[in-house]
Amino acid sequence: MSIVAKNITKSFGDQIALNDVSFTINKGEVVGFLGPNGAGKSTMMKILTTYYSPDQGSAEVNSFDVGKEPKKVQKSIGYLPEHNPLYLDMYVREYLEFNANVYQVDKKRIPVVLEQTGLLPEAHKKIGQLSKGYRQRVGLAAALLHNPEVLILDEPTTGLDPNQLLEIRNLIREIGKEKTILLSTHILKEVEAVCDRVIIIKKGNIVANQTLSELRKEEKQVLVVEFDFRVEEAFLKKLDHAITVKNTGGFSYEITFDTDKDMRPAVFDFAYDNQLKTLQLSRKNKNLESLFTELTQ
Repeated sequence: MSIVAKNITKSFGDQIALNDVSFTINKGEVVGFLGPNGAGKSTMMKILTTYYSPDQGSAEVNSFDVGKEPKKVQKSIGYLPEHNPLYLDMYVREYLEFNANVYQVDKKRIPVVLEQTGLLPEAHKKIGQLSKGYRQRVGLAAALLHNPEVLILDEPTTGLDPNQLLEIRNLIREIGKEKTILLSTHILKEVEAVCDRVIIIKKGNIVANQTLSELRKEEKQVLVVEFDFRVEEAFLKKLDHAITVKNTGGFSYEITFDTDKDMRPAVFDFAYDNQLKTLQLSRKNKNLESLFTELTQ
């Protein structure tokens, strides 16, 4: 396992940030760590990077105990915090040379990470001259400089415009082919694009820990239908497997079924049997955003 967290509890005064949190991340996985503000995501990441110590429980990164072997943990991870700390007056290459000296890394790694992060054309520029998207690339380059096995990225795309977001998302996807990545973000489309699995945390407790494919299998089927006449919701709820019926305006309805079987033929037959015309009938797929909302509200 690349990351193992066992029964982690962390409080700040009367505020419980993490409550008996346990999870594992396999080597080579890209895992999205999700939750509303204040859920405990950053606290967990700071424990894994040895910045905080847990009140109870233990954690390992690459088989190194974060409490007993912090230096070994730090050498085996690359960390990009939410507020990417950079020296804006330094040139890109100069900043990476500075980091290489601090962490005693072979400077032959500098051109490697510059190319990996698409920074070669910008290497001669001052960091303060770069867009926020390229500054994030500099932070990623610094995190990759010592060739860590695990990357921990805390909100790596905060404040980026759509083009910058796409660039960083593609970069993370490429890096994820070789590294284990734990990624915290509020942008759920980003998770769907790059992650294998999601861990969702709410008020310091894990409420979901599943692959994206497993989450989608558990989705309820939602059909949107419009007739040419009003139908009582209770009448529609008599359809097999129907669990909720909602009138969304006029003669339109949203029907939720608790089955994987395609229920569109049943709705069409219902309309035919009751001398109704079906003006619209479509399936509404839930996405990660709606699942996230259900789990964290």
